[in-house]
Amino acid sequence: MANPSAAVDSASPSANSMWGGRFAVGPDEAMERINASIDFDRRFYREDIAASRAHAAMLVAQGIVSVGDGDAIRRGLEQVLQEIESGDFAFSAALEDIHMNVEARLAELIGAAAGRLHTARSRNDQVATDFRLWLRGALDALDGQLRDLQAALIGQAEAEAATVMPGYTHLQAAQPVTFGHHMLAYVEMLGRDRGRLSDCRARVNESPLGAAALAGTSFPIDRQATAAALGFDRPLANSLDAVSARDFAIEFLAAGSILAVHLSRLAEELVLWCSQGFAFVTLSDAFTTGSSIMPQKKNPDAAELVRGKAGRVIGALTTLLVVMKGLPMTYGKDMQEDKEPVFEAVDTLSLCLLAMTGMLRDLKADPAAMAKACGSGFLTATDLADWLVRAVGMPFREAHHVTGRLVKLAEEKKVGLADLSLAEMQAADGRITDDVFSVLTVERAVASRMSFGGTAPERVREAATLARERFL
Repeated sequence: MANPSAAVDSASPSANSMWGGRFAVGPDEAMERINASIDFDRRFYREDIAASRAHAAMLVAQGIVSVGDGDAIRRGLEQVLQEIESGDFAFSAALEDIHMNVEARLAELIGAAAGRLHTARSRNDQVATDFRLWLRGALDALDGQLRDLQAALIGQAEAEAATVMPGYTHLQAAQPVTFGHHMLAYVEMLGRDRGRLSDCRARVNESPLGAAALAGTSFPIDRQATAAALGFDRPLANSLDAVSARDFAIEFLAAGSILAVHLSRLAEELVLWCSQGFAFVTLSDAFTTGSSIMPQKKNPDAAELVRGKAGRVIGALTTLLVVMKGLPMTYGKDMQEDKEPVFEAVDTLSLCLLAMTGMLRDLKADPAAMAKACGSGFLTATDLADWLVRAVGMPFREAHHVTGRLVKLAEEKKVGLADLSLAEMQAADGRITDDVFSVLTVERAVASRMSFGGTAPERVREAATLARERFL
């Protein structure tokens, strides 16, 4: 494959090579620079050549281009593809974009027959087709990476299904849960991300090819044939919409932004959990760094960078929304700005998924540290209130108040709820019996959460099994 950062030849082959006789002089150097997109849309080379081959085959089948010219075009495009992938292709900024670079080289290889390839199409439908083909492949690759991350999370859930840890609301200790249950929460979130990307793919997978500049064409083309040849579900139904729509890219960036936020939240928890204040997990050396001055440091830089890079994806969404918000039908050169935000978002998400999957696969939980943390924060207070409802028959609101008084007493005495005496508990409500102590251990509290979707280890193991069936 050609090096994406390879230099682009800025020498212009001729002043008017693309525009024929309409222009008397060539573009200003600044115009040439601002107008060119080859530095980034060269990513589309495979898609551009694939679409050209499908278009050429259709033109031959419809009798619009001769078999001989069609064969020459096909062979020439194959050589152009080989040259690009071997790194031997000379890209030119003067030719603006990937479409004209490919066509110019094709003309060098096969002569005048190359000019027939552009019959019944425009760069407007070309770029829309290339973009959709490229994004479709990117979506498939991201789905595979998401699946790998879910597999890593499910593996942790299975290994730590019974490992108790504090569950938090407002970042305050709330109720005991299991580490496995916590891992499966992210499996569900990522499952919805995969669903959003899959929905987006369905709308991406419609073909603009044959819409030409904006109005369709007078040639007897077969848009169904080119759509099928390129693996699209169908041609887009309206030629104006076909060349002007970029909602498929906006939809991807919106779904990608939600995914980036989910990854950022998981990254934040990893940063917290491996800090000395928590010490719940250890990240491997492969995904941490040291300090240039403090020898003892082991910093969760990969997680911090995943957290930080969410801003890039969210920014890409904002960029494309702003580009498109004031554009009338159909194509404006502003739309050249649609690709770089999508490219950056795909690259960023792919890298973040790769790093996060590695961190989760290597992560080591510390059950002892998690269990110790469960000893503070009165995590079984809700279990005490629930016991009062079941055993004594109190309305929950009354049980809540009684439990609150007992929590306050335990806090004043600097002990846990289970360390209060039966007499102290009965002073709050005389109907309390010593059976109450059976619900005040975190293990018992966790095991009792047997409702569907609950944190009981038995439920976590079942949920992990189901998650494997649903997602992997």
